[in-house]
Amino acid sequence: MADTQAPTLTDSAAKRVAWIAERQNKPAILRLSVEGGGCSGFQYKFDLAEGQEDGDLVSETAGVKLVVDPVSLDLVSGSEVDFVESLGGAAFRVENPQAAAGCGCGSSFGI
Repeated sequence: MADTQAPTLTDSAAKRVAWIAERQNKPAILRLSVEGGGCSGFQYKFDLAEGQEDGDLVSETAGVKLVVDPVSLDLVSGSEVDFVESLGGAAFRVENPQAAAGCGCGSSFGI
């Protein structure tokens, strides 16, 4: 893991996190984690966080923090989190350079 890169937020994602956090009276901190499961082996999980925890890697875009725990970081290093709106709905999407496989839902991936 010598070449670990903190995942980042696009401006669109940062604006959406700030908007959600403001309405929930929470800090503008998005936690990205990875869980086993989903149609391709792993799935992304997003939560608003109260703060960062020991060992978290943190990146910041437009005043919004993205925090990732050390275990998940191995699977999302170098990724970019975007917020996209389409006819099918609106969602956070992860552009993960490590993902060898994905699925139509966009929230599941394989390495």
